[in-house]
Amino acid sequence: MGADKVTVGVLALQGGFAEHLTSLRKAAAHIPSPDLFGFVEVRTPDQLARCDALVIPGGESTTLSLVAAQSGLLEPLRQFVKVSKKPTWGTCAGLIFLSEEASATKRGGQELVGGLDVKVHRNHFGRQIESFVTDLDLPFLSQKVDGVKVIPFPAVFIRAPVVDQLLVSDEGENIIQTPKEKVEVLAILPGRHASNQKAAVAAAVDEGARPLSTKGAGDIVALRQGNVFGTSFHPELTDDVRIHVWWLAQIIKSRQ
Repeated sequence: MGADKVTVGVLALQGGFAEHLTSLRKAAAHIPSPDLFGFVEVRTPDQLARCDALVIPGGESTTLSLVAAQSGLLEPLRQFVKVSKKPTWGTCAGLIFLSEEASATKRGGQELVGGLDVKVHRNHFGRQIESFVTDLDLPFLSQKVDGVKVIPFPAVFIRAPVVDQLLVSDEGENIIQTPKEKVEVLAILPGRHASNQKAAVAAAVDEGARPLSTKGAGDIVALRQGNVFGTSFHPELTDDVRIHVWWLAQIIKSRQ
């Protein structure tokens, strides 16, 4: 089974699907068997059915939900993620789409695929003009190379969601029901994007510039629950493919 071709789809209804495809193809070159993977755009249930794993890109989550419904993809996506439990990664709007609940939705709410037992807050950091890039420590990428700690990841946040609430409790583990994988918090953004070194440098050069606050417990911006992985930020908008490489490696591991 491990030698079979692995088809990774990118949901191509709107948003940054082309950028994800580019990053995935670059990332595959860093895998011991780069020819193991094939990458395709997904717009129909038939195309989804041919996939072994899926990326749901950023974009506008309400539009994504509406187009998915019009394309007959909502139920197939739920089957893919929650029943077949195939590896699925959502970035930004994709994270919202893969959450069980969302706050600050537009009037009437929106359909979600689910899979992550969390409640997310849409557009947590504000409008498009309040987007930012910051150096983010990602412990799951923190392997040392030749004894040197791996550099932080350049995380791009654009009208990004964060996780407001974990919906799975550690209490009552003797409850009789199908056990669920626990939610793993993989990255926290300190304070109000406190690690933004560019802002600190700007403040040092220009006394009128305001450094970003370091107060607050921080926001959950990357997490995993079983086969589902989510990031608030956009790795596909950088030249850094480490997260894409890591995720492809997780797909291989899940098939062993």
